[in-house]
Amino acid sequence: MTVVNLTLHNIVVETADGRTEFAPSGQVARVASVPSHVGTVAGIPVNRPIFGPVVGLPEPQPDVTFIVSSQVAIRVPERADVVAPDTGPTAIRANGQIVAVRGFQRF
Repeated sequence: MTVVNLTLHNIVVETADGRTEFAPSGQVARVASVPSHVGTVAGIPVNRPIFGPVVGLPEPQPDVTFIVSSQVAIRVPERADVVAPDTGPTAIRANGQIVAVRGFQRF
């Protein structure tokens, strides 16, 4: 099984079996968006993103799993080859920042 990290970040997974790191592949899957101005707060512009299609996600490949952001994974629930880091309560944090996850999630 090959795992390809389609995020901008190093993904660290810590389980009872040890620690595994997935470096960014250099290709990024993301959800396209454009800002829509919806008002101001104290003279500061407020925008609402209008989300479009997923871009940069390769077609399924035999024995390949793609790590993507939760935003991407939510939009392709039919893709069993797509996972996102589980950044929920079980994630490992240091100084408020996630430094590792305990596993992946699918939507």
